[in-house]
Amino acid sequence: MDNNIVTTTRCLDYSPGKISEALKRHFELSGGLARFIKPSDHVLLKPNFIAPRSQRHATQTNPTVIIETARLLKDFGAKPFVADSPAWTNTFVCAKKLKLLEPLKKLGVPLKQLDSPKKCLIGQNRTKVGISSLALDADAIINIPKFKTHQQLTATFAVKNMFGCVTGKKKAYWHFAKGGNYRDFCELIIEIYRYLKPAITIIDGVMAMDAQGPICGRTRPLGWLIAGTNPFQCEIVCARLIRMAPDELPIIKTARRMGLLNAELEAPEILGDSPSSAICTDFQLPKLVPIRFSLLHVCKSIAKQFLLLMRSAMNSARPTRNKTTKR
Repeated sequence: MDNNIVTTTRCLDYSPGKISEALKRHFELSGGLARFIKPSDHVLLKPNFIAPRSQRHATQTNPTVIIETARLLKDFGAKPFVADSPAWTNTFVCAKKLKLLEPLKKLGVPLKQLDSPKKCLIGQNRTKVGISSLALDADAIINIPKFKTHQQLTATFAVKNMFGCVTGKKKAYWHFAKGGNYRDFCELIIEIYRYLKPAITIIDGVMAMDAQGPICGRTRPLGWLIAGTNPFQCEIVCARLIRMAPDELPIIKTARRMGLLNAELEAPEILGDSPSSAICTDFQLPKLVPIRFSLLHVCKSIAKQFLLLMRSAMNSARPTRNKTTKR
């Protein structure tokens, strides 16, 4: 992660043509798609699927960004698949809410649940973390997070999305185990990102979320796609797009403490549209709540997830009634 180039493209809506051109421009500015992906690579597209909310909300990565990234990879000869492990329900329910199932099917891109965890030793402390074997076995990962606030970490732009490769409700467990202070928790999610080493991160900031994110905040236009190989530089650029000091982000403060970011030696080199051309001056940050989930919260979360999954399974198994015309 020694590349400090961050590419920024102004993009005001999710029309497929504009998103496609913006994505192509990002890769061209970064040295071409072949720098990141080889033809025939099996590539995990890791969006932010957190809860089943439609694209009218800025809760999840917009489906057009996912589809056009997949199309670009398919045209290149790669074999993309879309997968995540949402905090609520599952990948298929979240994708259905985005009306993403049929477009992926037409494009011939599989949709999968990040499951089948393998125990991995993460970071210098060699913390045992269960990470999906689908993510571990992919030839490359393209990280496609959403630009939004987070009521526990102020805002999340690049790094935290890879925490979604931790399967199921184990994410809630790590909030409990490492949530006593932001440093321990942020160090864990930074180390998970470094362990998985996404080839590139592409942040969907066309429509962003402010206020009490990451699920129920306010949807608002921002008009940017941001990309880079160094997630910390991406975080810095995103912070500046909303006139926020980067060191207000716990992830950036933790990265500096870990020696992964030096303010003097590692200033981001920005290519593309100048961020100063459209700085958001009224982006509303959240009121912060503790990172740590209580044990009761974890148990309730597991129970709620189980009920949601059971309801989803029952709906899927329910036979479709043929409509008959009365005569």
